[in-house]
Amino acid sequence: MRVVDVNRILGPVPHDDVPGRDAAGLRGELDRLRIDEAWVVHSHAVYGDPLTVPPVEEDRLLAVPAVIPGPLGTGELPPVPVVRLYPAAHRFSLGDDGSDHHDDGARLLRLLGERRTVTLVDWEQLDAAGRRRLSRRPGMPPLVLTGTGYRSLRELAGLLARCEHLHVDTSTLCGHRQVEWAAERFGAHRVLFGTGSPLTDDAGPRFQLDHLDLPAADVARIAAGNADRLLREAGGAHAAGERGSRTGGSPTGRSRTGGREAGG
Repeated sequence: MRVVDVNRILGPVPHDDVPGRDAAGLRGELDRLRIDEAWVVHSHAVYGDPLTVPPVEEDRLLAVPAVIPGPLGTGELPPVPVVRLYPAAHRFSLGDDGSDHHDDGARLLRLLGERRTVTLVDWEQLDAAGRRRLSRRPGMPPLVLTGTGYRSLRELAGLLARCEHLHVDTSTLCGHRQVEWAAERFGAHRVLFGTGSPLTDDAGPRFQLDHLDLPAADVARIAAGNADRLLREAGGAHAAGERGSRTGGSPTGRSRTGGREAGG
């Protein structure tokens, strides 16, 4: 069975010496756990400057940029199928809360939706009100909520029930039959295998994947099929989205030449 980990960090992380501090080490971890591919955000983008991330030169790793809207953000949205957002860590807003960054965040979300760019957001990066707003906003991209935890199922159920564009990863659905519950109640097509490694355990979700009490076809969807489908759907929308972006201003609030806007 092919397995894709959609929620992984590449690079050194604070307060720990991890095998995946470089691509070779991460490749060894994937081999050890029988994971074929991984979507990876570099730790420099999470904890440092997203503009100084080194290139990822490894066929099994899909590099996922961290995107920040606004004049001090990451600039023009790149033509990639997957991005990550860290609103809390990077101090920007995606919701209608009256903040100065609201217009920039709303513009970014609209463009991500137009391109059908798969957008990963960690549960703790949004408060409850922010999660509700994302679930209700029209024209949203496919959203994958990562690290939802095993104590948030009531809120998660409400979000999944209201909003078909929401998906969930398995990294912290570690309670008894929690993955089965999500797949049976909301559809296996909305559950993606992810580990959250190295911040959370990777062996547990991988062991769990091999022992899910679900039809084999649903397990295959969770293991890799859903990730592949979202990438295909994103790829089909990129050309049109890229043409449209050339006719207007920068969706993230930076000039298209790559320089900072006035005051940045």
